[in-house]
Amino acid sequence: MLSYQHIYHAGNLADVQKHALLCQMLAYLTVKDKPLSYFETHSGRGLYGLDAAEAVKTGEAAAGIDAVAGLGWFDAAHPYTQALQAVRDQHGPRSYPGSPLLARQLLRDQDRMSLAELHPQEHAALDDLFPRRQANVVKQDGYQMVMERTPPEPRRGLLLIDPAYEVKSEYDAIPGFVAKLHRKWNVGVIAIWYPVLTTGAHKPMLKALEALELPRVLRHEVSFGPARQGHRMVGSGMFVVNTPFGIEKEAARLSSLYKKLN
Repeated sequence: MLSYQHIYHAGNLADVQKHALLCQMLAYLTVKDKPLSYFETHSGRGLYGLDAAEAVKTGEAAAGIDAVAGLGWFDAAHPYTQALQAVRDQHGPRSYPGSPLLARQLLRDQDRMSLAELHPQEHAALDDLFPRRQANVVKQDGYQMVMERTPPEPRRGLLLIDPAYEVKSEYDAIPGFVAKLHRKWNVGVIAIWYPVLTTGAHKPMLKALEALELPRVLRHEVSFGPARQGHRMVGSGMFVVNTPFGIEKEAARLSSLYKKLN
């Protein structure tokens, strides 16, 4: 299914959790001079306008990044702040970067980026956003792309799995994919975002992932009110394999901040 478009949800409270942790992980990984590989299976368009009619209609950014900026959740030294500000300096104060563009701000010239997106319009926008020297953008199933390119060169690196979960099969497929990928690329950081739903649809996936007994796992969830009446997403989660050093501390800080919203 290719109906999902993130513009309606860009900058929401789920994005804040996901992007804060992603930026912190990349900041840690890029401390060393050694190059790394960065992958995304579901990249989206990479850049969103929070003043677009779609974003204004849902109000999710107003309750998300706009609200937490007012609360001072992220100081000027935080890698999320630095990446976000770099994008806004170039694209305007109401722009909001998706994970590919946030990652690009933190990656270096020697790092390699591979981005997959199947939605035709989203892929076209993503492809226009990134010069060839910055990223390899493909209109391909993201899981297939990652399997074809791993183990990568350089071997150090991070994969973000961030699907829309439009169909139940997405939850069912991820544990098997992660198990197979980890056998091929045992040093790779694998970060999986998932929605926390009132239906509990995410729970069997997490149970299956935890049963794999993968190394240095972080499971982090935050809760927040539904975006609108009847909305089933009431939280956001990240499941990370080979968690970089220090990320648990940032996760705990975020948990404390989110609890103050409830």
